[in-house]
Amino acid sequence: MDQLKLVALDRDDLEIVATHLQDAHVTVGDIHWRPQEKRLVMGLDRFDWEGAVCEDGHYRRRRTALRFDRVMACKCRNLECQAKDRLLNLLTIEFAETASPGGSVVLIFSGGGELRLDVECLEVELADLGPVWDTTACPAHVDQASPA
Repeated sequence: MDQLKLVALDRDDLEIVATHLQDAHVTVGDIHWRPQEKRLVMGLDRFDWEGAVCEDGHYRRRRTALRFDRVMACKCRNLECQAKDRLLNLLTIEFAETASPGGSVVLIFSGGGELRLDVECLEVELADLGPVWDTTACPAHVDQASPA
């Protein structure tokens, strides 16, 4: 699989980025908030869903960078920001528009942790950095639906 490089400028674009980042691993220490630059940058190990489903069935992770620009504020909930080695599992990314084109981007992690970014507008970039390695496990999600 070729390296991904995606840009998200609206909600639909962000959903594509979020799909590729589902179950990505990130340590707290790899999340960098740069208020003077109005930027948040993260280094993640994303699970290669496309390769697992479409190619040879091997499970792989890829080192990936994620950048949010035009970020006015960054707030966390249920995350230990001082625990730099703590591993987080990214479930999804959502966007709620408040004053067009601005709004809040919410990164949702397993265990109830959230990172909320108040943005002037959506300006997001995902870029694979190159390193790829095999992993033995494919992330699985328990179906939360109640029986009929």
